[in-house]
Amino acid sequence: MNDMTDALAHDMAETAAFRPDTCSEEEWALRVQLADCYHLVDHLGWTEMIFNHISVRLPGEANHYLVNPFGLNYDEVTPANLLKVGLDGQLVEPSTYVANPAGFALHSAIHGARHDLKCVLHTHTTALSTIATKACGLQHNNFYGAQLFGRVGYHAFEGITLFDDEKERMLASLGDRHILVLRNHGVAVCESDIPRAFFLLWTTQRAAEIQCASAAHAGPDTELNDEVRERCAVLTQQLIANNDFAVKFFDGIVRKMKASRR
Repeated sequence: MNDMTDALAHDMAETAAFRPDTCSEEEWALRVQLADCYHLVDHLGWTEMIFNHISVRLPGEANHYLVNPFGLNYDEVTPANLLKVGLDGQLVEPSTYVANPAGFALHSAIHGARHDLKCVLHTHTTALSTIATKACGLQHNNFYGAQLFGRVGYHAFEGITLFDDEKERMLASLGDRHILVLRNHGVAVCESDIPRAFFLLWTTQRAAEIQCASAAHAGPDTELNDEVRERCAVLTQQLIANNDFAVKFFDGIVRKMKASRR
């Protein structure tokens, strides 16, 4: 076996009980939660083979974040094999694995500029990529779409996101919002922690799925007015911000996923 296969076999055998001495309990808990998030995205069929990223900023380390090793499927990600990288995309701790440079322009831009957003998820699901390709973008006429009113920015397609010079334009497109539709590409959702970011991705995915399904049926949609949309968006954000709603949602679906794999 090659070095990567050997390392993966070793990592997959580890559990939280074998946290390395060099890793704090706080960082290990974050690694476990991030690995669960990768597994959830895989479980729900939202992966793009070995591509795309979910990243989370490390507590107390403004310029360091965790991200998946390039070449592994999402279900092969473990707490131990997650990479710790800097805003330049370079490893800050040794690893058998390498990182995918295509993720750094987007993720490092957001982590470097928006300190309120600690977790960033990027996906190319069929529904979300369809919405990203349509001129109308993400609409706000269904239950889920209404909750996203005022939270969506749009960034024009410039090709594969590899280059530093695109960072400032992506940040300008995101502004103070939490969802960035990458035109003709996919989406990135950003929140203050992993459970909130996952809940936002789930809501965005559901909004896109229903919008696509609605477009396939004859007849016009029943449009909501902006007052109703804004009320939905504000109430949802209050619900997520003021209690452990997102944590319960995240933990519940993790339990469901793990039970289905026994």
